[in-house]
Amino acid sequence: MKHIYFFLLLVIFVYGCGNSVNNITAAPKDTGAVSSEAGKQLPSLSLKDVNGNTINLADFKGKKVFVNMWASWCPPCRAEMPSVQKLYEKTKDKNVQFAMIALDDNFSKSISFMKSAGLSMPVFYPDAQLPELLNVEAIPSTFIFNENGKLIKHIAGGDDYDTAAYLELLTQ
Repeated sequence: MKHIYFFLLLVIFVYGCGNSVNNITAAPKDTGAVSSEAGKQLPSLSLKDVNGNTINLADFKGKKVFVNMWASWCPPCRAEMPSVQKLYEKTKDKNVQFAMIALDDNFSKSISFMKSAGLSMPVFYPDAQLPELLNVEAIPSTFIFNENGKLIKHIAGGDDYDTAAYLELLTQ
C-alpha cells in the first residue's frame, strides 16, 4: 500500500513540475541530426509585433528567415539568446529576417525579458494557432528558411549561433 501512495505522489509531483504553456518543454542542445522537414515551405502565420502591428511570417519570403521559437521561462532559450543576438547583429544589414516567436502565456513577459537582457532582435507573438511545422513540442527550436521560403535547417534544442557556419548559412 505504501508503494502505491509513493507512486501516486511521484506521478503528481512530476506532472505538477512540468511547464504547462501549450505542453511545451525545454529541449536539450541540438544533436545536429538532419531534419526530415527539409524543403518544407515557410508557413503562413499571423504575428503581432511589440507595437501591436500584425504581420504574416510568409511575408518575409524573398529573404533568408531565421525563426526561433522560445519563451522567457525556458533556461535553454535564455542561454542561447546572446549568441542569437550576435548573429542578428552580424546579419541585420543583409537580406536576412529574424523572427523571435515568443511562446510565453503573456507577450508582455517576453517583451520585458528582451528589454532587460538588452536584446534587440525582432520579437513576435503568434496571433493564430501555430501551423504544423512550427507547432513544436520542445523549445528552443529554430528554423532557417532560404529566400524561396524552403526550410534548409531545423535546430531542435539550444545551440551556439555565433559561429562562422551559421553566419555563412544566412549570408551565402
